[in-house]
Amino acid sequence: MIRVDAHVSGLPLPSREGHGGRGPACETVYLPFESGPYRMAMALTTVPESAWFEFDQRYADEMVEKQQLLRERHRDVYAALPVSDAARLETLQKVIANLTTYAPDWFVRDGRMLHNALTGETWDLDAPPCDPLELAGRLVQEDLCIIQQGDGGPIFTAAMLCFPSRWRLHEKIGKPLVAVHAPVPHYAERLATPVDRFMAKVKPGHIASRLNWSVLDSPAMFQPSGKWRQQTDTQITADNAGERLYLRVERQTLRRLPQSGAILFGIRVHSYRMAHAITTRADAARLAEAVRALPDATVHYKSLKVYGAALLAWLDARSY
Repeated sequence: MIRVDAHVSGLPLPSREGHGGRGPACETVYLPFESGPYRMAMALTTVPESAWFEFDQRYADEMVEKQQLLRERHRDVYAALPVSDAARLETLQKVIANLTTYAPDWFVRDGRMLHNALTGETWDLDAPPCDPLELAGRLVQEDLCIIQQGDGGPIFTAAMLCFPSRWRLHEKIGKPLVAVHAPVPHYAERLATPVDRFMAKVKPGHIASRLNWSVLDSPAMFQPSGKWRQQTDTQITADNAGERLYLRVERQTLRRLPQSGAILFGIRVHSYRMAHAITTRADAARLAEAVRALPDATVHYKSLKVYGAALLAWLDARSY
């Protein structure tokens, strides 16, 4: 389920071409959790080229945060293996082609120069100040990861990852996807084979998307740690859980780069205060059912033991 709130303060942005006049001044609220038994699936949908990237009122703030992280914590947010050289350059080329086509009022290319009207920055593409993947990640709110086929399956070879959801880039880079996701409960037996099969078969020109959700106790975009906690936070209660907890949703996109053959994996993070996201009885009941259906291993992995009881009490009070 998706809800769009039309009243969001912040940076005034013009409408983006290719979206039928729907401008990014509206914040999209994704509610991807489902009622019923727990299911672990890719749940892919197809999106058009015009909707590859999302823009909203947080663009300016997130670009500033990305630049600060690149200055102060570069090793934590950027990594690349030499095998990804061609794919990183192709990533920048594909991102620029998309932005100048579908957001021409914001991104203008004049020969070797690219101008970003949203930030006032101009880049010399023949002499960029940073790696192509890093520059691509400084143009969009998405984090960008590169996955390439290896002898034993898809391998994580490069990333511009400023907004991780409780994982560390330097611990994952260079590993097969099954090893990258080794800590995720049930991934190996339920998702590893479908994911590897999709990575091998997806065709250039096709953009797939999926949504992933968690409940966290911090709105921070950069969250490299925080899993496996068990100690209950007594300061989060049934009365204040709506203000103290956050629904964090990742809109993930996957597409094959036609020249290098790599998969470009985009991660757009949305973080909503729980009281802002859950505003109806039906939504509260659905999220409560989804949380209760999570296996114990997943609850532990996601640190829901820390505040799960308070969350469920808050949701139950609003679902009747």
